[in-house]
Amino acid sequence: MSFLQALLQHSVLQYAMLAAIFASIAGGVVGSYVVIKRLSFISGGIAHSILGGIGFSVWLKSTFAISWISPLMGALIAGLLSALILGWIHLNYREREDSVIAAIWSIGMALGILFLSNTPGPKIELGNYLVGNILWVTSKELWLLLILNVLILAVVAFTYNRLLTLCFDETQAKLQGVSVKVLYFVLLGLIATTIVLLMQIVGAILVITMLVVPATIANLFTRFLPAMMFIAVLINIVFSYFGLFFAYHLSWPAGATIALLAGSAYVIALFIKSKRLKLRA
Repeated sequence: MSFLQALLQHSVLQYAMLAAIFASIAGGVVGSYVVIKRLSFISGGIAHSILGGIGFSVWLKSTFAISWISPLMGALIAGLLSALILGWIHLNYREREDSVIAAIWSIGMALGILFLSNTPGPKIELGNYLVGNILWVTSKELWLLLILNVLILAVVAFTYNRLLTLCFDETQAKLQGVSVKVLYFVLLGLIATTIVLLMQIVGAILVITMLVVPATIANLFTRFLPAMMFIAVLINIVFSYFGLFFAYHLSWPAGATIALLAGSAYVIALFIKSKRLKLRA
């Protein structure tokens, strides 16, 4: 059976593709801000710290039989909390920012591993949280991903001009009466929420791939932010589709396959860009 036939027949693959599309939209839009503002390292810190929230929520659910707690909820809370801490450090202690990000990064992952390893009952496959398992997505999680996606796009639409000014010229933003600190926390909150969306697709370790690489590729060919966002979203969707395609036929992990395609595409795009510059010179 071909991948397209399987996609049309099996709800598991349909849920996976829909989740990938939702994540691709948010990843392309917010990832463009990450690339322009050069927040990749902070985003990496948030991405890896969410493993602590995932592990804690799974441990709580298994130990105390709390049915309403989900790994997605734990990831979202941990991501937002990490964003607040990192934002406060960035605004007040920039000279020590890298060290603190590295500390939060390692603490979050260590806590996640410890909680997951001490979870009673059948052991959770740690690799599924680290590199993702898109086939885990349920209809309930799909609705939650859709709500998060709509929320992200609504906030971006409402704050677009101010975020644009913040990314390109903080001084100008202050002169325009924009609360730079508040807006910076809003941006980090958007990044944290988007990371949770992307985590469902490629896992905590590879999440930066879908957040940064498509926007970086788009930025090689355009400096116009709306165009950059649109191209990044399309690239993310293409990566997701073909990642699932190859994973289906080769029995590879979907998240790692998507990340491999993204990384390879960036290298190729960079090569094409350098060739064009040489021809112009």
